[in-house]
Amino acid sequence: MAPDATGPRSASTSGADELLVLRSSPPRERADAARNRVAVLDAAAALFREHGVAAVSMDAIAAAAGVGKGTLFRRFGDKAGLAVALLDARERELQDAILFGAAPLGPAEPTSGKRLVAFVDAYVTYALDHLDLLRVSETGSPGARYRIGAYRFWHRHVALLLAHRADPDADAHTLLAPLAAEHLRAVVADLGADRVRGTMRSLVRDLV
Repeated sequence: MAPDATGPRSASTSGADELLVLRSSPPRERADAARNRVAVLDAAAALFREHGVAAVSMDAIAAAAGVGKGTLFRRFGDKAGLAVALLDARERELQDAILFGAAPLGPAEPTSGKRLVAFVDAYVTYALDHLDLLRVSETGSPGARYRIGAYRFWHRHVALLLAHRADPDADAHTLLAPLAAEHLRAVVADLGADRVRGTMRSLVRDLV
């Protein structure tokens, strides 16, 4: 096993700058568009909590938000786009903890292996807390998971922490693959969350 990396690339200024560019940002929009956006997201969140993501139609969301169906579809495209928007604030919280937070998740932690374990633990918690929404956002169309901006952030963060490896980009995809919502839903139902976390920690140790 290679020694745990604490090297400069994993905590470099250039790496942090790359992640800042990839971090989720609130959309810039007119005041009326912002009000409609908030109304739609509030209505969708309430309906999803009450009925479950799969059972709620876009028509029901438009009616509850008091906006036209055309407005809803133009702004979000489909339910997957709406799920991405609902997850955005939760993703920013985790991203900010990675960029600016305390050790071991944040940059104050000098050991990349400990940061990687902390990230996996935090991501599993985030994913399980929002599993239905995450699944919709990742499976709305073929390959959707890999086109979402948040995935690019997670991938780059992991690749930077694996910079000592021969192919950190490929290894980052390998580590993130079992964290896909569809996979997590199946294995957590079969094995339980604690076993999944333990397996992911073992995978991290093998990589670092």
